[in-house]
Formats: sequence, C-alpha cells, structure tokens
Amino acid sequence: MATDNPTINVGGVERPMTEEELAMYAQTIADVEREIEAQAAAVAAKESAKAKLAAIGLTDEEINAIIGGV
Repeated sequence: MATDNPTINVGGVERPMTEEELAMYAQTIADVEREIEAQAAAVAAKESAKAKLAAIGLTDEEINAIIGGV
C-alpha cells in the first residue's frame, strides 16, 4: 500500500522514511510484485500444459502422473 509520504515506526515513534529507507521500500515492493507475477506465470503455464495434454486425450490421472496435481 504505497503512499506519498510513507512513514516508519521505530521504537514506538512514527517518523517519515529517510531517502535510503524509501529506496529499500520501493525495491521491496518491486521484488514482491515480480515474485507475484512469476508465480502467476507458473500457474498459467501449468494450466496451459494440462489443457494441451487433455486435448490430446490424456486422462486427469495420466496428466497428474506427468506434471503432478493441481
């Protein structure tokens, strides 16, 4: 949840983030967004593979034996 003026709580005292903290915060947000996108792509690829295997006539049991459940 990004804001214009992010704050940080240190020892019970809330204060504005320093430039260094803001940079680390932005990097963390970017890292998390990339990880979420990578996980979504992996799920989409697995579902695509399952659909292609089903299209050539494999049963769900055969597909799961090849690529695992889900």
